[in-house]
Amino acid sequence: MRWEQVYLAGTGVWLADRANAVAAVAAGAYDAGEHAVNQIHSVSSAAADGPDDLSAPEMAVRAARTALRRSGRAAERVAAVFHSYLWFQGAELWPSAAYVAQHTVGSAVPAFDLLQQCNAGLAGLELAARQLRSGGSRASRGSGGSGGSGEGEAVLLTTADRFAPPAFDRWRAERGMVYGDGGTALVLSSSPEGATGRLLATATRVDNSLEGLARGAGFRSGPELEARPVDLGARAEEYFRAQRNMRAATLRTAEVAAESIRVALADADTPMEQIDRVVLNATGHQRMHWQLEHQLGVEEKLSNWEFCREVGHLGAGDHFAGLNELLETGEVGEGDRVLLVGGGTGYSCTSAVVEITDASGGCA
Repeated sequence: MRWEQVYLAGTGVWLADRANAVAAVAAGAYDAGEHAVNQIHSVSSAAADGPDDLSAPEMAVRAARTALRRSGRAAERVAAVFHSYLWFQGAELWPSAAYVAQHTVGSAVPAFDLLQQCNAGLAGLELAARQLRSGGSRASRGSGGSGGSGEGEAVLLTTADRFAPPAFDRWRAERGMVYGDGGTALVLSSSPEGATGRLLATATRVDNSLEGLARGAGFRSGPELEARPVDLGARAEEYFRAQRNMRAATLRTAEVAAESIRVALADADTPMEQIDRVVLNATGHQRMHWQLEHQLGVEEKLSNWEFCREVGHLGAGDHFAGLNELLETGEVGEGDRVLLVGGGTGYSCTSAVVEITDASGGCA
């Protein structure tokens, strides 16, 4: 979908201290063969009883405060909050988005937990753009924001996860990936004032028949948190054994992603040759290299790989964090176009094309 007058007002990230992958191998926590293939250097890991001992929503709040500060007057016009995550948010049966909103934009702004696994951040970006195009909820008036006519509205998007042991083993939960702790945020606005970028297009494609890849072959009566750490790889293997469709399922996920990318680029009137940087899910090197070489046809240096290998897979937050890193480090400039490609079990893929309008404006 092509977007007009939808802008990136600010981004923010909060990450924990790094846990070294070589040290994890030496301690027996990380498989040496996986390390050799993944080429992960470190991972953002919040230590219990340490200075970064925060719940996931608290991480989201810290990231959001940075994004809101960078957003200038757009922060006063936030009409909705979308909070996304993969894992436990600090309490069972609890709407964590309400906590994020309360501690950032106030008690009167509608806040919603938005879940679509690793694709939730970019899927939320598309939903937020739809919200802005429709005029939003005007809730910002009730929270003290201006919400004035002609000034536009904004949506605060956040993600956060803390993959804490023993229920979650970040090093072994899934082959080809190491999970990192952190919060990310992005403010999307209908006003160009102070914007750091412009959303040109998004495209979401799905195949719901592939949901079993994350579920396994059956259902469970309740969480298995006390029995053993989550094993996402075992669930996928269980599904493949039951369906006998490993090759077909793998090809289908690639097709869904390719269609999402194709449509987003077409709607943005941007051929792949005019894309300056690419932000992908933070997988290990083998997975990312395949996507870069075979699906996108771009060099690794244009991707977010170097950042990914330092912080790990941030659940739904890889893309906001990757874009934030490009802005903070000055690796993109005015006029540059960035392609963000999501992907989450279910299976869904959202791709987005962003044009940088002021690389310095969102990083103060």
